[in-house]
Amino acid sequence: MKHIRNFCIIAHIDHGKSTLADRLLDFTGSVTEREKQAQLLDNMDLERERGITIKSHAIQMDYVHEGEHYTLNLIDTPGHVDFSYEVSRSIAACEGALLVVDAAQSIQAQTISNLYLALENDLEIIPVLNKVDLPSANPEEVTDDIVDLLGCDPDDVIPASAKTGIGIEEILHAIITKIPAPSGKVDAPLRALIFDSVYNPFRGVETFFRVINGSIKKNQHIKFVATGKDYSADEVGTLKLIQHPKQEIKTGDVGYLITGIKDAREVKVGDTITDAKNPTTEAVAGFEDVKPMVFAGIYPVDTEDYEELRASMEKLQLNDASLVFTPESSAALGFGFRCGFLGMLHLEIIQERLEREFDMTVITTVPNVSYNAYTNKHPDEVILVNNPSDLPEPSTLNRVEEPYIKATIITKSDYVGNVMSLCIEKRGEITNQTYLTTERVELSFDMPLAEIVFDFYDRLKTVSRGYASFDYSPVGLRTSKLVKVDVLLNGNKVDALSALLHQDNAYDIGKKMCEKLKELIPRQQFDIPIQAAIGAKIISRETVKALRKDVTAKCYGGDISRKRKLLEKQKKGKKRMRQVGNVEIPQEAFMAVLKLND
Repeated sequence: MKHIRNFCIIAHIDHGKSTLADRLLDFTGSVTEREKQAQLLDNMDLERERGITIKSHAIQMDYVHEGEHYTLNLIDTPGHVDFSYEVSRSIAACEGALLVVDAAQSIQAQTISNLYLALENDLEIIPVLNKVDLPSANPEEVTDDIVDLLGCDPDDVIPASAKTGIGIEEILHAIITKIPAPSGKVDAPLRALIFDSVYNPFRGVETFFRVINGSIKKNQHIKFVATGKDYSADEVGTLKLIQHPKQEIKTGDVGYLITGIKDAREVKVGDTITDAKNPTTEAVAGFEDVKPMVFAGIYPVDTEDYEELRASMEKLQLNDASLVFTPESSAALGFGFRCGFLGMLHLEIIQERLEREFDMTVITTVPNVSYNAYTNKHPDEVILVNNPSDLPEPSTLNRVEEPYIKATIITKSDYVGNVMSLCIEKRGEITNQTYLTTERVELSFDMPLAEIVFDFYDRLKTVSRGYASFDYSPVGLRTSKLVKVDVLLNGNKVDALSALLHQDNAYDIGKKMCEKLKELIPRQQFDIPIQAAIGAKIISRETVKALRKDVTAKCYGGDISRKRKLLEKQKKGKKRMRQVGNVEIPQEAFMAVLKLND
């Protein structure tokens, strides 16, 4: 056990985490020349194109240091805020972390939030200054920032370049000398932490775990504590680039487990594996069910594809247990699904995967978050509102609570004013402002999650010219004055365009929605009124004018009453047409509602 080191890499998006993992694999000889490729651990097309890690990966390396053989387990983590629970479980499986900071960009919001997670778990932090070979690198200044943040010695910061391979040997030396070996009781009952799982179409769900106490053997009868189900360990082994089956995985080591489970929802990240006959008395702390934060409706463009979409979603759920969906129907869009996502990036990824992997073209409705509503009749009974149409009638409504987040934004001091005004416009309240250096400021806000769902991130990048980095964590629910704004087309409610908005913004957003829809809805043979309403009260109206045929063209000269007679006849026809007329809403209209500020 004393020759095992478990570590993870924490960094902001694009600070060179996956590239550093590639160099460590090269240096320890874990990959052959033939297997080499950039971002080796990111094996999804989407991850490669966007340069982000979506699924975390684990890999084992063997390294000889001063004549002794060491086993290094690298547990790679996703860098995006949507997947912060997965990051927390990966961190709980380690004893140490490499804190990677870009020498050109310095410390960003994500780095700090993941660093706090690592410090809470008492990990040994090894600071690495990456990309020192860049012409725009500023190593001295960024080293000072790291020293201020960690309180370490400037000599402890390892200058490196994952691209060219500078400093890789020093990093491996630091991993072996500074990160403590795992501590666990070899003779205690089996206790292992699940930090990830992946679906294999041929073998079922592969579970990745770290043994804390005891050991897990092939064909052992095991039990998952959170779900309470028992399985037989058909195969256990270690994770090299390909899997290596073993007879036993001992205390402190990391491995994979195959039990033939076909449903990814049975394997929960953060759960504890124990022996079925001799179970452990305490589960690993920190387990929670992943809660979706953002909800949106996904509908097939052609209603006949509904069953096909259901099959595609079920296959996707096998790969991604954090996707939740329930069937729902909408008068405007037909049958579809109400889906829960971890955040906006997760929503984008699922949408993209549906199009790529399953060839499904889908319409996504306006994303919203989950609210708690209370009625006057039962003031203690919570009604969960995932869809604006679930909101009780305003006359019976007592109060609505919405989820709030603590947002941390790090930006250059020149843009503080712009960032503040954006956050205040989004109903944020500033709670803290700290100058990290004379140039860089950390701002903390409490703000509603619903306000950051739409275009907040894009606008933050715009007002700060790309210099602001953003991270958030949920802080619970607060009572807010929320109203449901409906959009009526030709007098009929379009449920897919309804939104829950704060009372102060409802009028402005309702007006903008009507103006935007007026531009996008094609003209018909009759006038189409577009209205925004709160309950029965109309707050805004626009009209798409009718395309008119010139019926008086054949009248030249003569009495005016002949013209009037023809116009009256046309008017009656238009009126009848409007009563039976149907208005088709183009798909751009649903997406345009998200981009009201453009």
